[in-house]
Amino acid sequence: MTVSEIAKKANSAALVLAHLSTDVKNQVLEEMANALEENCDAILSANEKDLKFANQEGIAKPLIARLALSESKVRGMAQGIRSVVALPDPAGVCQSAMEIDDDLTVYRVSCPIGVIGAIFESRPDAVPQISSLCLKSGNAVILKGGREAQNSNKIIVGLLTDAIKKVSGVPEAAVQMIETRAEVADMLKEEKYINLVVPRGSNDFVKYIQENTRIPVLGHSEGICHNYIDKDADLSKTLRIALDSKMQYPAACNAMENLLVHKEIASEIIPKLVEKFQEKGVSLVGCDETCKIATGLSLASEKEWDEEYNDLKLAIKVIGGLEEAISFINEHGSGHTDTIITENVETAEAFMNGVNSASVMCNASTRFADGFRYGLGAEIGISTNKTHARGPVGLEGLIIYKYKVYGKGQIVSDYSGENARSFTHKPL
Repeated sequence: MTVSEIAKKANSAALVLAHLSTDVKNQVLEEMANALEENCDAILSANEKDLKFANQEGIAKPLIARLALSESKVRGMAQGIRSVVALPDPAGVCQSAMEIDDDLTVYRVSCPIGVIGAIFESRPDAVPQISSLCLKSGNAVILKGGREAQNSNKIIVGLLTDAIKKVSGVPEAAVQMIETRAEVADMLKEEKYINLVVPRGSNDFVKYIQENTRIPVLGHSEGICHNYIDKDADLSKTLRIALDSKMQYPAACNAMENLLVHKEIASEIIPKLVEKFQEKGVSLVGCDETCKIATGLSLASEKEWDEEYNDLKLAIKVIGGLEEAISFINEHGSGHTDTIITENVETAEAFMNGVNSASVMCNASTRFADGFRYGLGAEIGISTNKTHARGPVGLEGLIIYKYKVYGKGQIVSDYSGENARSFTHKPL
């Protein structure tokens, strides 16, 4: 099947999905969750093939970490789908209502976007996340995962489509997959049938997608995330948060890459932080001042402040104060997630208001920036755009709206000229 045929099928499916009841959509999702649990061994067997291929190809360890599945991860995939079941249906909701005149009203009602093209990295668990969010919101989806996860993605998509077939009235083409880079190029030409592309990957990759399609793009680029340790930080909180931000899952896009420390407490806290990170095997680079305070660091180059490591590497910089920290993050960050560690409420608010990122935090690990942890059930990606959807994109990010106008024979001519009627514009 050509990409054009896939896109046409997805478009036809989307027209049906937009009108499915919540009960039917939830039934499909339950079947999907059951299918994953019942076929865990087959999924893990396919994943083993991918891991073997990835190691043979010399794929980077962070990507292999994202690729690897386990029984608990498969159970988590199923639970993620069920968490979407538990969420309210975002489609068909009246967002506002206005009386224009007697017997003339306008309603703004939420509706699906249509067809989503989702291109993502080496994470097979992204397949059920994205698929469940799209289906619950009434969208069809065309998936493209990384080649290193090809076997895992194939079997998961196959299980999901088999689950769809079990529920009457739900189009099988609600979830489809393409496999090659050439097919991605073809997909980007299908602006007639595909309504939104969601790329997840490097900044260069997202830019490539944006520059090679007329389809709207919801960009999920790199995560250059920061911890800023303020002069009023609590030391015990600082160590816990900084270590978790970096070490809980270094390959994640919300892992900390730059650590900023206020100059007034730098000499006290940096040696302790360096010791802890070195014990964990983290490679450290730092500014001139950091390298004077602690040992075992390399001097950071300018480009390293703009780098997403996705690995056991961290850059540390001594900062003059709050304003400098905000300025540094806005210049070198990716607009993803940044946190301040402080006991000063005013300083925290100034930081959170000043940092131009999708998620800003106080006294919490950057690793909390996640659709599931935010209560969104799952996420199709984390948007660093300044569009209707920002940060972890859940169901609401896959919804737009339409205006419904109800009249009884009114015409615009009645509202113009010498004896024109006036609009009432009363909220309903």
